[in-house]
Amino acid sequence: MTSQLWWYTARSGGIVAWALLNASVLWGLVLSTKVFGKRPRPNWVLDLHRFLGGAAVVFTAIHIASIVFDSYVNFGFIDILVPLTSSWHPMAVSWGIVALYLLIAVEVTSLMRKRLSKQMWRAAHYASFPLFVLATTHALSAGTDRAALLMRAGAVFTTASVVALTAVRVIGARRRRRADVDGMTNPVPTLV
Repeated sequence: MTSQLWWYTARSGGIVAWALLNASVLWGLVLSTKVFGKRPRPNWVLDLHRFLGGAAVVFTAIHIASIVFDSYVNFGFIDILVPLTSSWHPMAVSWGIVALYLLIAVEVTSLMRKRLSKQMWRAAHYASFPLFVLATTHALSAGTDRAALLMRAGAVFTTASVVALTAVRVIGARRRRRADVDGMTNPVPTLV
């Protein structure tokens, strides 16, 4: 085995985790904006979103475990669990630590969705937005591939896509609220 196996595993695990997280956030926005229409969706559409989020958790665990086993920087458990304690790029590593906690919160509340109120689940799920920002910041500040053209292009593309889909979602929600208010003030008379 090569002495750099853990480093390569940490590096690739982090990139794959970040890509899966981005795909999950984008797919979740596609679902919530209803860009494919309001007609009923097959179950696999939501299952794909759940799978992407779960796979992001698995590859994040691979990323973190590999960092601990790698001997180049010597990360300990405190370094990977407590922000600003790492001697190697403490701020960049901290973005990843906070992103990890948000990822866990989003995933746990997603698994418990049937046991939570809709408002509580939604409030926890909104943490996906700062999670996306923190994970992307971590990837672009701590990642050894941050200067690679493909990595930067991926960050620009996913960020632009998240911003655009979020705008579509916010505008659509405002229109629905406005239509609901107009419907209450100008109720349509029913014929008896």
